Amino acid sequence: QVQLVESGGGLVQAGGSLRLSCAASGSILSINAVAWHRQAPGKQRELVAVIASGDNINYADSVKGRFTISRDNAKNTVYLQMNSLKPEDTAVYYCNAYITTIFRSKDYWGQGTQVTVSS
Repeated sequence: QVQLVESGGGLVQAGGSLRLSCAASGSILSINAVAWHRQAPGKQRELVAVIASGDNINYADSVKGRFTISRDNAKNTVYLQMNSLKPEDTAVYYCNAYITTIFRSKDYWGQGTQVTVSS
């Protein structure tokens, strides 16, 4: 079985920083694209950042220049460094990864981590 576990969320003042981690564990052969999504209360889930094979990276316009996604393949972990946080960044952040195991390749989701930015 594969598990994705997010960590690093919390409460921070506007202008502050947080680093989220997404750690994958299990019978993993390879991890392909990994993305961070977020969902604010009353809003649809939105894509924040994605890092694909070859370190091809894309960001939502709303976070460009403030957020940085990176990966440590040796640790099966992806990070989201969030700087200059704004109250509108408040949301539950979810990690999503397309993972290949000995049985199948599929999308996996973490349980989410709450990020709250106070003004």
